Amino acid sequence: MNLENSRDYYGKVLAGSDDLKTDACCTAEAPPPAVMAAMRNVHEDVRARYYGCGLVAPQAIEGAHVLDLGSGSGQDAYILAQFVGETGSVTGVDVTPEQLAVARQHEDWQRERFGYAKSNVRFLEGDIEKLADLDLAANNFDVMVSNCVINLVADKAAVFEAAHRLLKPGGEMYFSDVYAERRVPEVLKDDPVLHGECLSGALYWGDFVALAKEAGFRDPRMVTSRPLGIGDPAVAAKLDGIAFHSATYRLFKLDGLETQCEDYGQAVRYKGTVPGQERVFELDAHHHIEAGRMFPICGNSWKMLAETRFAEHFEFFGDFSTHYGVFPDCGIAMPFGAGQGDVPATPAACC
Repeated sequence: MNLENSRDYYGKVLAGSDDLKTDACCTAEAPPPAVMAAMRNVHEDVRARYYGCGLVAPQAIEGAHVLDLGSGSGQDAYILAQFVGETGSVTGVDVTPEQLAVARQHEDWQRERFGYAKSNVRFLEGDIEKLADLDLAANNFDVMVSNCVINLVADKAAVFEAAHRLLKPGGEMYFSDVYAERRVPEVLKDDPVLHGECLSGALYWGDFVALAKEAGFRDPRMVTSRPLGIGDPAVAAKLDGIAFHSATYRLFKLDGLETQCEDYGQAVRYKGTVPGQERVFELDAHHHIEAGRMFPICGNSWKMLAETRFAEHFEFFGDFSTHYGVFPDCGIAMPFGAGQGDVPATPAACC
């Protein structure tokens, strides 16, 4: 049902973004100036059929090879094409013929608008649950993006497993989607409107974290989130009080990430060289790293900076030679009650 409903809802039911009944498939936050400028270079027909729920414009992607899962009419792909430049590429995959037709129709117009000698964007028709059918090379993509699409597919584990296979070591999946505060009842999952509005297929956030880790992304990092408004009374009544959030996550394909944040006494100093984030680099919702400042960091965050495309933008201090326990305010707290380093006044009695 999911595949057929997605094709029908986004290809036939919706004529444009204004036909949506909720704000689940809308981007609420104002784009940064660079993204806004790039958006103005995208054809108006492409922008009119945009159904994303977040901004999928990861930093420092010049020259990168990007895979866009569920590329729709192509807005995100054409925005990212400007950031990767002529030496990079963007491959969009979508299952809806009507959406793909819009994206492909304006390929030459976009190339001329960007001033490129040849197009750096291509669009493939395919199901993101079955990426193996598209003969995409493993370990080939620097970055993978997706915007409010994974909730629409039935086999979400297959998407994350394929993403891990297709990314290069040190590569990143940077994507926005809709998440539920609890598991959505099975009886709602076949509702065509709730599914098309990106609600009934939304993962419970705890299940998402488990799926990501099982696929090999051991430390999912949330970048942004916002609660969703359900403005349609009939839709709200069906959901019976379930709350939903739109969130952007980043998942790094890195060997050696630990299951929680561990402290090795490390620190980084940001050089201020990432375009658009010269003053503060935002790794995730909890790591806003000011330029020039010595910034203590856990072992996982260290690897996310030192073993990825971000390495050239940082100085690194320390190593993994000494372990100091869980990283303060980041990892899971020690469960034993007494604070770390506390010494009991008297020895414990033996039983």
